[in-house]
Amino acid sequence: MTSTGARKLFVNLPVANLDKSVEFFTKLGFTFDARFTDENASAMIVNDEAVVMLLVQDRFKEFTKKQLVDATKHTEAIMALSAESREDVDAFADTALEAGGAPANDPMEMDFMYGRSFQDLDGHLWEIFWMNPSALEVGEETAAGAATS
Repeated sequence: MTSTGARKLFVNLPVANLDKSVEFFTKLGFTFDARFTDENASAMIVNDEAVVMLLVQDRFKEFTKKQLVDATKHTEAIMALSAESREDVDAFADTALEAGGAPANDPMEMDFMYGRSFQDLDGHLWEIFWMNPSALEVGEETAAGAATS
């Protein structure tokens, strides 16, 4: 298989109320591509290479033969987003909670990473995390040293 470069990622999520979901994610700072938005779907821009398609449940069902999972009761996936600092992690997670999201887990604290998680209005799990660049550099040096030993 030949790759022509970076691939775009499209995550499709079923939502109970498209307008409320768009309002929720707008409060988190996301924008939407009007070219791919109608009464059944809205394209939430994560970055140039990633889009989350919010689809009303009936529209989402057109893409699968499987039963939809109730994300308030079962985990289907965890969408994880990076942040530029610990402060950005806290600000993003706090905004999600203020906008109507629910806490999912306790904050994650590791030597090299800090993160928080929340559920969106439909119960989908989201994480926001920051990785300590200096801890990663040490890891790269250790890995490089091990590779040459």
